[in-house]
Amino acid sequence: MRDYSIGVDMGGTNLRIAAITTEGQLLEKITLGVKVALGRDYVIGEMCDAIHRLTDQYRGTGRFVGAGIGVPGIIDVEKGMMRKSANLPGWTDYPVRDEIERRLGARIFLDNDANVAALGEKWLGAGRDADNMAMLTLGTGIGGAIVLGDKLFYGMSGMAGEFGHVTIEPKGVLCGCGNRGCAERYASATAVVRMAREAIESGQAPELAKAASSDPEFSAKSVYILAIQGNPDAQRIFERFGEVLGILMADLVNVLDLDMFVIGGGVVSAWDAFAPKMFAELRERSLVYAASAPEDATAKKEGASAQIANYSRKKTIITQALLGSDAGLYGAARLPDLA
Repeated sequence: MRDYSIGVDMGGTNLRIAAITTEGQLLEKITLGVKVALGRDYVIGEMCDAIHRLTDQYRGTGRFVGAGIGVPGIIDVEKGMMRKSANLPGWTDYPVRDEIERRLGARIFLDNDANVAALGEKWLGAGRDADNMAMLTLGTGIGGAIVLGDKLFYGMSGMAGEFGHVTIEPKGVLCGCGNRGCAERYASATAVVRMAREAIESGQAPELAKAASSDPEFSAKSVYILAIQGNPDAQRIFERFGEVLGILMADLVNVLDLDMFVIGGGVVSAWDAFAPKMFAELRERSLVYAASAPEDATAKKEGASAQIANYSRKKTIITQALLGSDAGLYGAARLPDLA
């Protein structure tokens, strides 16, 4: 008999539900389209139906210990409430946990999607051997989370890990949060498309213009394909992406000094296009990283950095996530076991 939990990863377009044992074995995964326009009651009904289906199927194999749900937005973890979500209109200040517990009659745990992705990577992915880690998810924006031991660090208001809203340029591009120059305005899928559109409008990027005019779904992936084909305009966009991400990472390494920083999300597939510039910027700007970077990730050290490096025993690891889009499912399923 194997105890198991249910992990739910709810995005703006897809709802994924999985039964996962407490040892981390994936038993079954269900993927549904999210019909947000039909309202939250409909979406929650679809979710609860899928959870019922899985718990009925595996009822005889072990004890169901509860369900964890990762959702995009600002979450009051203690109260189990969705405070605000750009991808889920009509869910503001909605008691998601209580409503699902009422329907299922089971323990439910609600958290932010970046937090559960970090828990997944800490449990079974890139961070499984790290004592403490932080994770950045590069997608439409930049999500973030900090895991100390096996516990998420929430901060005083529950919003620790808002790495995407660290200011990179004080008078930079306006962000949806109201600030200017936030990191996610330069190092995200949305940022790649914005910079490509600006290059096209300048009249100096004919290959980008051609790609955009022939592709109705012109995206960050389109720009990446041009970059790896050698297009200099696309390459400059990813160099800028890497530069900003390197500045952000330098700040995080200097402030947090953690064992590992894991980078995930859809845009991480363009790693070879932005990582060289990211590491170059990181080495230049972070004294802590200069003292603790693995040998093959460091450049020649001089002066104070070289002296400090002599005293470093541990290494700062910055690496790609391993679980891909399933990180959130595993992390959400982990929540009941950690409660």
